[in-house]
Amino acid sequence: MAEALYVGLMSGTSVDGIDSALVRCNRGSVELLATHAHPLPAEVRTAIEAISHPGDNEIERLGPLDRELGRLFADATLALLATAAVPPGAVRAIGSHGQTVRHRPPCDAADSFTLQLGDPNTIAEITGITTVADFRRRDMAAGGEGAPLAPAFHAAAFARPGINRAIVNIGGIANITLLEGETLRMGCDSGPGNTLLDHWIQRHRQHSYDRDGQWAAAGTVQPGLLHQLQGHDYFTRSGPRSSGKEAFNLAWLDEQLRGFPDLAAADVQATLAQLTAETIARALQAAPVIASELYVCGGGAYNSDLLRRLETAIAPVRVQTTAALGIDPDWVEAMTFAWLAQRTLDGLAGNAPAVTGATAERILGGIYC
Repeated sequence: MAEALYVGLMSGTSVDGIDSALVRCNRGSVELLATHAHPLPAEVRTAIEAISHPGDNEIERLGPLDRELGRLFADATLALLATAAVPPGAVRAIGSHGQTVRHRPPCDAADSFTLQLGDPNTIAEITGITTVADFRRRDMAAGGEGAPLAPAFHAAAFARPGINRAIVNIGGIANITLLEGETLRMGCDSGPGNTLLDHWIQRHRQHSYDRDGQWAAAGTVQPGLLHQLQGHDYFTRSGPRSSGKEAFNLAWLDEQLRGFPDLAAADVQATLAQLTAETIARALQAAPVIASELYVCGGGAYNSDLLRRLETAIAPVRVQTTAALGIDPDWVEAMTFAWLAQRTLDGLAGNAPAVTGATAERILGGIYC
């Protein structure tokens, strides 16, 4: 396909807003042209958190939320295009990840499924732009985890001959990509990223996140608690695997803390940061090849305390952000779904069986014109 413009939309497990990115795709290359961070109203964030866990009257709550999120994703797109002074007619397609509200991969459940909200019909109707969405379920139908999908884009954007690179996305959940030269060797979710850190500081200090990891840095890692947290069954698994807040949430953390009733809240935060760093490092150290370079993207890229812990855990490998490779770490995931939209429209596979465990490569997503 010749040069074309795409919009990528992403709202992650942190539920902190919609990231929208305008991307130029040109014969395999991707260029970030403009970005926009679109807020989610407080009542929508509350509704997302509520529907993300089993409860009463789910279908009646889910339907309107799906439509409302579709409208918000459309608004995010139009705001991005207004900022970039690009008319909607100049965009070939929108790639929308949607908002994950439930993820039950094969490694967690025999009856696996994944569900993202943000009605693509509504997005296409409001924007007038062809929308590609529902990327995960085709991979899952082919026997895969449905996640993570970003490693395939990481390979396209960051792989270079003769260099072993690890790309680590630290969002609510952390995922890793291992590139051996131009080959995508493996990828998986390593476990919690920011999700436990965010929820713990929200409970105790009423902040949405731990800015620069300052609160965690003020605490002391508690070895007994760290060992307890590392006992989660997810950390014993190998091969393709994915996780989410269904596994790592405040209810689970509270259960683990029952044997540690007197810990200071800051010490718990420090221990949670150490858990994120060590589980990322262990996943990389168990990989078939060792990375000589490590680059972080996602919100965790701005948590200097977390990056220091990761660098210590993965020594002697130096930890940098994807800014060193020319892409702002805030926008890698949104770019992923712009790239995936191009793949879908061009009839090309978007998944990586080495990462998701699918039986074969598949064209991902549905097309809404």
